[in-house]
Amino acid sequence: MEQFNFIDEEKKRIVYYKWKSDDNNVKGIVQIAHGMEERAGRYDYFAKKLNKAGYVVYANDHRGHGATAKNKEDLGYIADNDGFNLMVKDMHQLTDIIKDENPNIPVILFGHSMGSFLSLRYVELYGENIDSLILSGTNGKPKSITKLGILISKHEIKKHGRKHLSNVMERLAIGGYNKNFMPYRTSSDWLSSDKEEVDKFVADEYCGFICTSSFYFDLLRGLWEMHETNNLGRIPKRLPIHMVSGEMDPVGNQGKGVISLYETLKKIGLENVNYKLYKDGRHEMLHEINKDEVIHNIIEWIKKDI
Repeated sequence: MEQFNFIDEEKKRIVYYKWKSDDNNVKGIVQIAHGMEERAGRYDYFAKKLNKAGYVVYANDHRGHGATAKNKEDLGYIADNDGFNLMVKDMHQLTDIIKDENPNIPVILFGHSMGSFLSLRYVELYGENIDSLILSGTNGKPKSITKLGILISKHEIKKHGRKHLSNVMERLAIGGYNKNFMPYRTSSDWLSSDKEEVDKFVADEYCGFICTSSFYFDLLRGLWEMHETNNLGRIPKRLPIHMVSGEMDPVGNQGKGVISLYETLKKIGLENVNYKLYKDGRHEMLHEINKDEVIHNIIEWIKKDI
């Protein structure tokens, strides 16, 4: 894993990583968009499996995450305004770098959790720039209750500023995710049934931090904007989209949200959309006990669709 950086439109330094394939005949490029409160380096195992299959991998640490954050105090703070779409623009800038370094090679965008939301917005804006999309740990249209989250985070911003760490929004957003996994050992048991992987996440100083009020405000507004019919209608109709999730994933409402998104995308005319729900799987299928099976299936799907 090699580390690089670029400067985005706001003069922000964005750190990204590259995993090279030993195969001289590169089959494609996989660009990874990681999830909330984690970092790109957690995808090292997945990236190396992709390398062995003939794919080069790129991934950036989003704003307010990983090495892109100036310091630990900067974790969870995205931007002074419209952080959701700025993260999407950073992803697009990385795609431009990928294409410059690897001309005429297919690009597959892989987004997990928050990264899947960013990726769906990405293909609304820049769908012609990639060849296929994989959404991991995703969900459908947000519930009406999330509008309350917008109001609460807006109130916190007004009272405390955009850099206020929001314990209230943290509890509202993910505080109930463990309820189906009692008795639980840690607050992160909902991520995976693999205890070792959960413990790695808990021990990682760049994972599981508290995000700011402005992060939630921008994220929730971005989700509503993304799911507007006129925006979803901008996704290229022939773009292959594959969704991967666990049947027990609380983010995807135990699979219901994934199926809802699938039905929405089919309804608006997308021609090549499918999904795979894994029995007993939780949120991070790339860190589940059957992760090798999941990765194998993802690679087979990529081979088929590019």
